[in-house]
Amino acid sequence: MKHMDTTIKRIVIYVFGLFFLALGIAFSIQAMLGVSPVSSLAYALSLITGFSVGMMTFLANILYIIVQVILNKSVEVKEYIVQLIVTVMFSFFIDGALIIVGLLPAPEGLVMQLVFLLISLFIVSIGLLGYFSSKFPLMPYDALTYSISKRFKLQFAKAKITSDLTNVTVAALICLIFIHSFGSIGIGTFVAAYFIGKITGMLIKRFQQPLLSWVYKTKNEEVEQKYALKETTTN
Repeated sequence: MKHMDTTIKRIVIYVFGLFFLALGIAFSIQAMLGVSPVSSLAYALSLITGFSVGMMTFLANILYIIVQVILNKSVEVKEYIVQLIVTVMFSFFIDGALIIVGLLPAPEGLVMQLVFLLISLFIVSIGLLGYFSSKFPLMPYDALTYSISKRFKLQFAKAKITSDLTNVTVAALICLIFIHSFGSIGIGTFVAAYFIGKITGMLIKRFQQPLLSWVYKTKNEEVEQKYALKETTTN
């Protein structure tokens, strides 16, 4: 019974984490200053095809799974099926979040655009706190970063930089070729790349232990020893 209760709580914070991630991405899109590196390819594909960001998020994540297969030189069917299921849910959240944020007045002027960007940074960071704290499967983009780290024997932080730079570069090239502008890439992309990891790390230090204590019904000290909590950076 206790195990079931713990699993339900983990699912709750995982789902809420994914939704807040999607909501933060929606705010960054509405800010029109450029989206975070992890979302740049999906948004670029949306701009050039006219399909929804959620649909293009699903397509981009399929590409990330294909690259994982190439790098890992193996097909982990169960793992990739789980990643696809999570991707479907996240893609649905993206389109839903865009509808919700679209109900708000569009930001007019640089000040309001920066406000939307700032809101997106904190909402994404809250989402990452739940997403990582749940200890459930990673989405394809994050799993790909681990594959890059393993394949090229890089520290995770360096692998993260590599995957982000690659994603941003491909997104920028696609936009330049098809719509003759940087499209999904802007100052907001670089702001997100720098600050989301720092904000997420701050939230993890402050809130992850109490969150996991609630999930596992144990003391903060026991959670820290059991899970060896460390600062996590991503965007």
